[in-house]
Amino acid sequence: MPVTYHSRQTVERAQWIASQLPKGGLFAGHTWRIAPHPFGLDKRLANQLEKLGRVLLQFYRAVNLLYRKSAEGKLPPWIAQLLDQGKPNALIALQRHDSFRHDLPRIIRPDILLTEEGFSITELDSVPGGIGLTGWLNQQYDRLEAHFAPNPTASAESVPVLIGHQDGPVRGFANLFGEADRIRVIVSDESSTYRPEMQWLAEQLRPIKDIEVHDDSFSGFNDGDGVYRFFELFDLDQVRNAQTIFDLAQNRRIKLTAPPKAFLEEKLLLGLLWNRNLREFWRQELGQAFLKTLHQHIPYTWIIDPTPLPPHAAYPDLGLTDWHQLKSLSQKERRLILKISGFAPQAWGARGVHLGSDLSTEAWRAAVDRAIQAFPSNPYILQPYKKPRIVESQWVDLNHQEAQTMKGRVRLCPYYFVVGEGDQARVRLGGCLATICPADKKIIHGMTDAIIAPCSVHEAATQPHQPT
Repeated sequence: MPVTYHSRQTVERAQWIASQLPKGGLFAGHTWRIAPHPFGLDKRLANQLEKLGRVLLQFYRAVNLLYRKSAEGKLPPWIAQLLDQGKPNALIALQRHDSFRHDLPRIIRPDILLTEEGFSITELDSVPGGIGLTGWLNQQYDRLEAHFAPNPTASAESVPVLIGHQDGPVRGFANLFGEADRIRVIVSDESSTYRPEMQWLAEQLRPIKDIEVHDDSFSGFNDGDGVYRFFELFDLDQVRNAQTIFDLAQNRRIKLTAPPKAFLEEKLLLGLLWNRNLREFWRQELGQAFLKTLHQHIPYTWIIDPTPLPPHAAYPDLGLTDWHQLKSLSQKERRLILKISGFAPQAWGARGVHLGSDLSTEAWRAAVDRAIQAFPSNPYILQPYKKPRIVESQWVDLNHQEAQTMKGRVRLCPYYFVVGEGDQARVRLGGCLATICPADKKIIHGMTDAIIAPCSVHEAATQPHQPT
């Protein structure tokens, strides 16, 4: 049986976690509901997450090859043309430069929803927030057990083991740049919400690394520096030192991640994964087992391209012959997620995401019209809505010193860190963040009413977070 806690101790555990927060917090201006224990995953799911990192790294390798061969004319040109839509010519030239030919993101973070059927990967992020937060949570929830003895009747197997253990996210980040003596984290104004968590992360690493967090005015780079790009490629006009960083990386004077490859940050990659014209490419580059894993866990994804179909043709699994027909679907029929693919301020967080069944007919029609009209510069994708299952989770109302139970839906964010070069690179799961939103919220993201906790492995099923 899993560890259980008395009500008083439950409150005290959450109070202790809250008391450890850095003075400046971890997210500028944001708070969350504190859980008295980690979010429990059963061993089967934990093992699946452990193995998933290899699959996702190989997917990025395959996408990199797909784009390059298309740009070089060795595969159909429509692939690179689609991925380049809306990008400035200078960025397209940069991402095609031979210096970045084999460069891939060194942090991979999928967004995973727990569903009745298992789990669903809805997005991939290679410039993710939450690394410092996950590191801090792992550290504090590991230390928590030293302050509060578990139930004396609990077996050793029932004590939760944190995914990544105490220092997984911190250790993973430290190893991103190999033997680099210095690490520079560049946080743009657009990403400033996350600056406090990166400053906390830097403080943890300073005993072993020369690491600093800078804004976009920093110019004191040295040869051999490792540079973490915490700014979006759509925002380059607002990032003063972006060109300096890219020039240094292009000349291999610094080691940069994520590389300046906008095509790797497009959600429509998931649509290409399902494209039957590319099936043999994916099978060859991923292998049948990895391809099966991705098809099993990534929802079918359509790209909203308004190019007319022949009158006898229809979009697979939809039965529609024109994207305007989306607007006439009933509320039940539009259990669909419509979202912008990338390279736009609306392409991260919950912005630019529309759940058809949750919108009025007028709002849904307007969203469809925007998606169709945006195709030349900002393509949209469409996915079936994979409804997350309901779980019950504990949190503590610190104002009233009361333990509460909340029914909610769960998003998991495992953080994979890539260590090594080329074919020798290996991926390691450093930690996993759980965000549990109230059950009436259909789109899951960080919010004041959400419970945020690190994930741990339990011998039994997800207790004390039990499906209902």
